[in-house]
Amino acid sequence: MAIMFKAFSNMYQDSVSLMQLSAQINKQDGIEACSVAMGTPANLTRMQDAGFGIIEAQPNDLVIAVKGTTEAVESAITFATEQLTAKKTLSSDSNTFSLPNNSFELTLANFPDANMALISVPGEYAAGEALKALKLGLNVMMFSDNVSLEDEKLIKTYAQSQNLMVMGPDCGTAIINGIPLGFANVVREGEIGIVAASGTGLQEATCRVHQLGKGISQALGTGGHDLHQSIGGISMKTGLLALIEDKKTQVIILISKPPAKEIATEILSIAEKSTKPIVVHFLGADASEFNSPTIHFAQNLAHSAEIAVALLNQTQVEPEFSYLAKDELSMIAKYKESLAPTQQYIRGVFAGGTFCYEAQLVAKKAGLNGFSNTPVSGYENLADVWRSQLHTYVDLGDDAFTQGRPHPMIDPTLRNERIAKEAQDPETAVVLFDVVIGYGASDTPIDELIKVITDVKSTSTQLPVFIAHVCGTDSDPQNRASIISQLTEQGVLIADCNAKAAMLAVALIQSQA
Repeated sequence: MAIMFKAFSNMYQDSVSLMQLSAQINKQDGIEACSVAMGTPANLTRMQDAGFGIIEAQPNDLVIAVKGTTEAVESAITFATEQLTAKKTLSSDSNTFSLPNNSFELTLANFPDANMALISVPGEYAAGEALKALKLGLNVMMFSDNVSLEDEKLIKTYAQSQNLMVMGPDCGTAIINGIPLGFANVVREGEIGIVAASGTGLQEATCRVHQLGKGISQALGTGGHDLHQSIGGISMKTGLLALIEDKKTQVIILISKPPAKEIATEILSIAEKSTKPIVVHFLGADASEFNSPTIHFAQNLAHSAEIAVALLNQTQVEPEFSYLAKDELSMIAKYKESLAPTQQYIRGVFAGGTFCYEAQLVAKKAGLNGFSNTPVSGYENLADVWRSQLHTYVDLGDDAFTQGRPHPMIDPTLRNERIAKEAQDPETAVVLFDVVIGYGASDTPIDELIKVITDVKSTSTQLPVFIAHVCGTDSDPQNRASIISQLTEQGVLIADCNAKAAMLAVALIQSQA
């Protein structure tokens, strides 16, 4: 096995582009692992931890590290060099020349109507760039992560004082004026606005609204730490107030993991003053703790969209999420007949962190405790994230799995490998997984997964039940209907939302008892 790296001096590209390049190289024959990232100390440490050895580079350098056969590694370095240094096609008019937009000031001079900056630089530099943008009157979307809480508080407090909004840090999803940003989906425009402290939570809600025939006015991400006690929910409050004022928005959805009660009370007090109906879903929180008769509390992500659509249509609002119907329970009973007595456990394999969290909540509510690398209250930490025990729900987008690797939504290789491993475990009754599509996600999210399932079928005498949920729309580049059709052909049971998929898995296990 050979290991090789190359550093490109003073070269910058955004992290999504780098993850996509890494995913391309990882799929090449003879490649064991590849990482492409800026040469910050944190990234170099991750590369070292991932087995690439000690790499010397400067923070402004772009570094590619590859592991595999000698021929494959050399070819990969050449390929990466060509991709990273390829010159853009110049205008045919040799007399035309324009300076690149390499600063906020120059960009605003060329595009004076711009009012938002998207920042995707290493975390230690992101706060400084955000302040530059804010001081020029720009709202900010920060794709960058690894920004300290102190810096996040600083930039959000300043933004608030200037009547501006900061989406992030670590904001991976938004839809602004119909334009998907980051990992977002193609949904119709409409009258439902969303503010969410969860990327995949935002995707689930926007897609469910679309599937129910309605559309999105604005979908604003806040970053996962916004409702932390030290931040105080600044971005969620700003986003909520903006949607209340927005003439196009008629119904508002708020999504977050449970905030501190003081912060929740502040957010809900703003919501209660709105003349527009508001739906709130704090994942895992007991709605009875928040005594607010004018606000509609949802039980899960899909339910929040269902309530919002009912409010918009002025039809009856279902206070409870539609649980499994009789035909679904009958179907589960038939699947149960194929299982051996040794097959007792759910093995959840997720690319979406919020989907992993929500699935655990469904199981916990049904009395099934278990393990996770990102456990909810009442669940336990896995002793070894690479090895499941009893009921296990794994978030493959967590740092433990993405060091030196692209996120599984971009490169599903690790997801596929984990599914194969779980499917071959004689104790596995259900392999529960998500497929997240849309912009930024893999162009071919299930090609290798289909091969994994067919290989398991041909080599295993005792198959588990595969249950999946596809987060996306038929308008996405990968086409949700096509993905569902291909998985169904392989015998995968498809649910219309993540919560329903988790419920089906639980129902099968409990029918085993």
